[in-house]
Amino acid sequence: MPEHQRAPYLGRVFQDPMMGTAANMEIQENLALALRQGQKRTLRWGITEKERREYKELLATLDLGLENRMTTKVGLLSGGQRQALTLLMATLRQPKILLLDEHTAALDPKTAAKVLELSDKIISDNGLTALMVTHNMKDAIKHGNRLIMMNNGQIILDVKGEEKKNLTVNSLLQKFTEISGSEFANDRMLLSE
Repeated sequence: MPEHQRAPYLGRVFQDPMMGTAANMEIQENLALALRQGQKRTLRWGITEKERREYKELLATLDLGLENRMTTKVGLLSGGQRQALTLLMATLRQPKILLLDEHTAALDPKTAAKVLELSDKIISDNGLTALMVTHNMKDAIKHGNRLIMMNNGQIILDVKGEEKKNLTVNSLLQKFTEISGSEFANDRMLLSE
């Protein structure tokens, strides 16, 4: 399918917090754009009072105080606030699949933990199917119900259920070495223990 035809089925959150939002537009305007994705444009008022109330309720679920800053330009938000807003926007239209492309990689550890917590909540509350790409092995083990590890473009490990729950970073590294036949040599992933 061409991108414009598959867009209604996909929600995406990119690694760069600047990519999922329009920096020069207000928070409420970004939400309106996301909610109206794929709909016909009309000459009616931009955002109704009813929509403002709905947006305020949605933003309150993030627990970041954004519900009181709806007219703030998104470019003035922190990276974590923008990423949380992008996550909310990506899931407003109930996509068939949510793609999280290293969506916490550019964030500090505390903010990354908050965004992951929000991701888990939104995915669970909405019954979404999500695919999270991460190089952080601890996060890969902790989040989701299935872990697929790749090496050189090939799947080398696919675990779920009790086997996934019992994994540790060290046991995952050991499995990688056994299966791939080579040492794991990525400092970024090793340091994220």
